[in-house]
Amino acid sequence: MTHTPLIDAHRKANAKLVDFAGWEMPIQYSGVVDEYQTVRRHAGLFDVSHMGRISVTGPGSLAFLQRVTTNDVSKLSVRQSHYSMICATNGGIKDDIFVYHVKPYEFLVCVNASNREKIVAWLHEKVAQAQSCKVQDLSASLAQIAVQGPASRDILGVAGLAGLTALKVRQCLDATLCGHSTLVTRTGYTGELGYELYVSAEGAPKIWDRLLEAGRPLGIKPAGLGARDLLRLEMSYLLYGNDMNEETTPIEAGAEWVVKFDKGDFIGRTALLAQQSRGTTRRLVAFELLEKAVPRHGFRILNAQAPHAGIGEVTSGNLSPLLQKGIGMGYVATDAAQPGSSILIDIRGKSYPAVVVKPPFYKKPSGTP
Repeated sequence: MTHTPLIDAHRKANAKLVDFAGWEMPIQYSGVVDEYQTVRRHAGLFDVSHMGRISVTGPGSLAFLQRVTTNDVSKLSVRQSHYSMICATNGGIKDDIFVYHVKPYEFLVCVNASNREKIVAWLHEKVAQAQSCKVQDLSASLAQIAVQGPASRDILGVAGLAGLTALKVRQCLDATLCGHSTLVTRTGYTGELGYELYVSAEGAPKIWDRLLEAGRPLGIKPAGLGARDLLRLEMSYLLYGNDMNEETTPIEAGAEWVVKFDKGDFIGRTALLAQQSRGTTRRLVAFELLEKAVPRHGFRILNAQAPHAGIGEVTSGNLSPLLQKGIGMGYVATDAAQPGSSILIDIRGKSYPAVVVKPPFYKKPSGTP
């Protein structure tokens, strides 16, 4: 298995390590729910170095990214970022990504660990047809650490990072931490205040230790993939391989907002425009169970009026510690996709009533950053 630069830190912390997309990664340290609660109340420290980091540089970088991604990159000023997707010609989602405009003629694209090799190969294939543009996979040399939770800004300040108060959502800045150049971004995947630090692989262990030291009085703990998945589910954030794949389009997945048809041509535009015009036969929905039970990936979704008739499948599901009820997402026939619609979840042969709800499940109190 492949290891991030922080594998020794995970072993030292007695993390439970699992195989995730070919990487040996911590699924938990103190426990999934404990780490979840730590992020909601204080701050969690995540190693997300397994994800792919790809630089796109040169005078032709903007035109290239406009061609291969669905969102409108021309709207990004330097030090801004956005969520986007890379689609195949037929509109299927090859990956969901973040694009950071870090400098003039320089972008950083963050991709999923399971798709890194596929996306790097795809971009190299497409850049051969572009002009004045270079694609480089920085995943091995650049690590990625995330601090997520209400105390994250204070912890980073104590650790030595300045300028965070003025950093708005989806902005980024260049900084120095522990003597290492650091790209600080504010995107997040938990619903809480949070930051990502892109640092050199050799500098990552020192920065990890420094953040734990600085954050200990403020309640920080390392957090693993289990808490991360639970936190993102409560926000109804999509997980590639579960909630979408190359057989799914952004429109079916409820991500039309990252598809900008008016920006001009891009790969997948014709197919997605046709689907938008004719409508879809299925939609991704969020749902809550009305009885105590836990939905899981792959469970069948049934028609509430005709209980044995399947209308879809659960793509993500768990027990929400916040709501104390089963929550999930899944694809259903379009006529059952409206919030308030009654559905049934088949859990090991028993049908449990559920209702389609408007996402996200977790809504922060007003006035919180």
